[in-house]
Amino acid sequence: MSETTAAEAKDVVGSEDPRAYLWEMLRAGWRFSALYAFVELDLAGWLRDGPLTVAELAERAGLDRSALARLLRTSAGSGLVRTLRDGDAPVRYVLTDVGHTLRGDVERSMRSVVIPQGAPDFLEAMGSLDEAVRNGKSPFAARFGSMYGYLASHPDARHHFDAHMATRSRTIAEATVAAYDFSGIGTIADIGGGVGTVLATVLEATPDARGLLFELEPVIAAAAGFLAPRGLTDRCELVVGDFFKAVPTADAYVLSNIVHNWNDEDALTVLHNVRAAMPDHGRVLLLDILLPEDDRPHLGKELDMRMLALYDGARERTESEYLGLLTQADLRPNRVIELPYALSLIEALPR
Repeated sequence: MSETTAAEAKDVVGSEDPRAYLWEMLRAGWRFSALYAFVELDLAGWLRDGPLTVAELAERAGLDRSALARLLRTSAGSGLVRTLRDGDAPVRYVLTDVGHTLRGDVERSMRSVVIPQGAPDFLEAMGSLDEAVRNGKSPFAARFGSMYGYLASHPDARHHFDAHMATRSRTIAEATVAAYDFSGIGTIADIGGGVGTVLATVLEATPDARGLLFELEPVIAAAAGFLAPRGLTDRCELVVGDFFKAVPTADAYVLSNIVHNWNDEDALTVLHNVRAAMPDHGRVLLLDILLPEDDRPHLGKELDMRMLALYDGARERTESEYLGLLTQADLRPNRVIELPYALSLIEALPR
């Protein structure tokens, strides 16, 4: 039997069969379920100090030995762990480099990315995507209200959401300061900027600038604790407010992943408020995903399905849709800078 024939014999259909791609998508779902179990059971945490046999790991983690062996076998096939064999001794499992990223104690851990994707409430909403397409309403929002209301009443989900957003914000911030020159800007306002991760990174890269963080009151309280150890308290004003009502005046505004959280009407309200507060020399820098207009696969298109299921009104937009919103808000799109991670920085000026 040839190598190609042997490989194809392990799959449901041959690689040239048009159904092969669909089978790969189905198998990806099964692999994700195994990944979620691996993370939820914190197997990466148990294996952080070195290899263990199935029996040792089952005893320490309080798991069924037979079922664990099957999960580890699949996880080895997915590249999370690998086996160590020494003669007749029991096989031991050790984390791969990929597996180490699932530990909760490592920098930019993927643990808090995986868990919300497979948590039952979120998984149920994604499984009801057809319902969202039928009526245009988020099944998650219909069941729980807003995402942020859900997070407020589910502390564990809130923890993972905040951890993921902190990591994502650092990634966005580093890409932004590498691509955009902030020199010469007096005051930079981060609108809805969380605890100030993006703003702190910009201020650290731009010593002459001052910052203004505009957020809701509970977030501002946490931001003070985040900015103080970075020595930015004296350079950053913390302002409590609601961007649906008004925003303060600044020389430049940063809106990081804000516009995509809202439908067109709400997004325009925020953009109009920014435009109303902006001086003639001001600018607004929007960090968001811009979807390609063609059929190519794109992270943003897939993320848009999650937003359709989980948020009422939130959506990713094509470049023409996004820039059209800016024009309606009396802003003039000036340039688009492509950033890593499927992000774009859109600079807009007053019209």
